[in-house]
Parts: sequence; C-alpha cells; structure tokens
Amino acid sequence: MKRHHLHCSIWMTATLTTFGLPALAEPLTVSNWDGYMAADAIDSFNAETGHTAELVLHATNEEIMGKLIASKGVGYDVVFVSSPFAEVLHNLGLTEDLDHDKIPNIANLYAQATELPHDPGNAFSVPYAWGTTGLCYRSDLVDEPTSWNDLLKPAEDVSGKTTMLATDRWLLAAGQLALGYSVNETDSDKMAEVRDLLIDAKGTLLAYDDTTFYAKLVSGEAELVQAWDGWCNYGIGENADIKYTIPSEGSDLWVDTMVILKASENKDAAYDFVNYILDAENHRWAAENILYKVPNEAAMSGVDASLIETFPNMGMSPEDMLKFEQLRDVGAAQRDYSRLVSEIKAN
Repeated sequence: MKRHHLHCSIWMTATLTTFGLPALAEPLTVSNWDGYMAADAIDSFNAETGHTAELVLHATNEEIMGKLIASKGVGYDVVFVSSPFAEVLHNLGLTEDLDHDKIPNIANLYAQATELPHDPGNAFSVPYAWGTTGLCYRSDLVDEPTSWNDLLKPAEDVSGKTTMLATDRWLLAAGQLALGYSVNETDSDKMAEVRDLLIDAKGTLLAYDDTTFYAKLVSGEAELVQAWDGWCNYGIGENADIKYTIPSEGSDLWVDTMVILKASENKDAAYDFVNYILDAENHRWAAENILYKVPNEAAMSGVDASLIETFPNMGMSPEDMLKFEQLRDVGAAQRDYSRLVSEIKAN
C-alpha cells in the first residue's frame, strides 16, 4: 500500500509538471518539543496565512540533531533547538542565513537577544525562550541553598533527597560552576576534577531526572533539585513552599532557538512561521503557559504582574540573565563531555 501511494505521488508530480501546473507542495514541517508552543499554534498559523504546516515532535536536542545531520536537513523546515546545537548546525552549513526583512516581528526582541554570543545579529537563529539553571527546593523542609555544593555535597539529612539533570551539558555545568570553571570548559585536567566531583555526588542522589523532578518536590520525595527555572515554576504552581534560587557561583544562560534549514523547500512559509511566533500575543502564550521567559520585549511587557508575583524568576531582567555565561558549542570536546558523563553515570 505504501509503495502504491509512492507511485501515485510520483505520477501526479510528473503529470502536473507535464501540463505546466505547479507540483503539489509538501507541507511545512516544524519540529519542536512537546508542549513548547500553543496546542493550536499550527492550526492557527495555517488559518491565518493559508500555508499548510505540520508539527513533528522531538524529545531531546540530541534526537533531532541525529536526524538533521543524517538527512542534511532534508525533510525539515523550522526546528527548535538549544543554542549550542543551533551553533553546530550553522557550523555544518545546515542553517539558512536569515533575511530579517522577511521577519518583521524580529523587532519585538529585546536588544540583548539580538547580540547573544552564539549568534550576534541573529544571523542564523532566532531566540524563542531563555533562562537560567539553578536550585529548586522545598523551603519548608530545607534552608535556602546558597552554593552548588549544597546539592553536590548535601547535608546528611538531605542526602538521598536530591536530583540532578541527566543531560550532558547541564549535569556537567553543576560541577563546572561549583569549581569556579566555565560552563564551556574544555581543559582536560579541570574536566577530570568535574568528573570526580560528580561521581562523588552521585552517591548522594535520589535520581538523575530531567522531567519529573518538580513532581518529586511536590510529593516530598525530593527536597532539593537541580532545575531549569521554568520547570521549577511547575512545582511552584502546585506548592507555594517550593522556591527557586541561583547559587552564589552562578548559572548558565540557556537559550532555545528557532532555525530555518537551508535544505527547506518551503522557505517563504518557514519565514512566515518564525514571524508568526514572534508576534507579541503569540509569543506571550509561551511565557504565560510554559512559564519560561521569552526574549520578546513586546510579549513580556504584556505579561500580567500577578504571574511574576507567583513565579519571581519570570521577572528576571535580560541584563541580569546576561551576567551568566551562555552555553556554547564546544566542538570536538563534546565527545569528551559525553565520555565523562558516561563515566560519571557508570560509577
């Protein structure tokens, strides 16, 4: 049956071309994480613009990167990836060089969001969400943590009630920051120190957890966890005793971006989609519903003050966020990072 449909598709394309009619266009393919934009965003975009777009989901940056590199971007048009991965795609020549005239809503971005270290001037990526990584904790059960070592070397009564993020860059960043190193550190001796620190910390953990750590806080199974700010907000929304703090040694600055693939055969529609997301009302949806800050000044200026009162980290200014070091592509050292994380988790 699949083969029959393929033959029909080829015949239809050839026939339309023969008679001088345009071939049927493939739908615009957008790849994003689940729940990271409004459930009706694709339908609303299609209705507003007349385009035909479809959403495919990826679970992790690593998953979609594997597909994009293998296909050289063919089959995808707009992809949401974190900035180090956008940087890798650019370095591989897989991203479109952006024409800002086709994205008028890019003017809605904060000035700081147009000069991010990974892509000054938004030459190949458009920031979608940004924030920090810190400590999320039950203020009724533990004192406010002030250092990454409060997580990595927890007090005896907190040991066994902590979680850390499993993803390579953020797991390593906790150790890098605790030791006063860059979150993009590549020196082998320093990274060996990071590895040893995190191996020791593993013995005190309840779990590595990228997805349900806030639920563990709500239930009381965990008392102190490493968390992205927005995901900590999910816990805060269920239990007001849950708080978020950035340790004295600092945080990384993470940025999730939209890129248009150079291989896209739907570039006009792809530009229209990016522009649609950057509309103030559309982008505000992300801030108000996924509880992450968005780098869109027009969108954030309309966020209700009560939301920021409930979730204080939503009110963090771009100036304060940019005091922290952005995660960057570390090139060949990424293989070393992956090896170190494997060693940490294997011990």
